[in-house]
Amino acid sequence: MNDFLKANKNLLTYALFLLIVIPIFGINFFIGFLGNILLLLLLIPLLLVLLIFIGFNFYKTKINICSNCGAISLGLNENCMNCGTNYISKTNKIDKKPSESTIEVKAEEIK
Repeated sequence: MNDFLKANKNLLTYALFLLIVIPIFGINFFIGFLGNILLLLLLIPLLLVLLIFIGFNFYKTKINICSNCGAISLGLNENCMNCGTNYISKTNKIDKKPSESTIEVKAEEIK
């Protein structure tokens, strides 16, 4: 009998622990604990995907594409690193009044 107890000391310890803990805390403790672990395993990847999406959109707004040579620049540079074209001209198109960019068309009657 002594050899059996020495060999299965861990099994006996876990069995006694379960026999003491389950009646005290109840099975709801274990169900809630396992449910929270599974919920974390599901939500942590979703949180990481959300953070990657936000980071990607943040850096996407910082990208400048040169209208002259097509070079891509990340940052707040005013001039293209390849050809020296000014990036600011891209933002000036927004500042124009709508009446300046409207095309006037005259109607003519065809006989």
